[in-house]
Amino acid sequence: MQNFKYSREEKLKKNTEIALLFEKGKWRTCGNLRIIILKDKPNLTVETHKFGVSVSKRYFKKAVHRNRLKRLLRECFRLNKDLFKEAFGGKTLAMLFWVSPEMPAKFQDVEEQFIKLCQMQKRP
Repeated sequence: MQNFKYSREEKLKKNTEIALLFEKGKWRTCGNLRIIILKDKPNLTVETHKFGVSVSKRYFKKAVHRNRLKRLLRECFRLNKDLFKEAFGGKTLAMLFWVSPEMPAKFQDVEEQFIKLCQMQKRP
């Protein structure tokens, strides 16, 4: 049975890890999604994969809308975790952003862009 949980250990919360991610991470963009990734390297050790989401207050002034988008982004990760690990590797720090002032019409639109982002990364 596939593990669809988004456990506490997988959540990117520490300020030190987030600062390291922004300092040394690589950016990828696909549609309205933008991701920053830091893979495990010999000089930078990442114990497990950790994932976080963010939606800018600049695009969505109301917290209700930001929280809705964050729930959609987390759900995309939760359901497509295996695809994400296959594309970006098991030991990575990653943060996903929504970079458009438009609210997506439905969950499938967000999921489609997330899958494209992962498939785009798989290509050499």
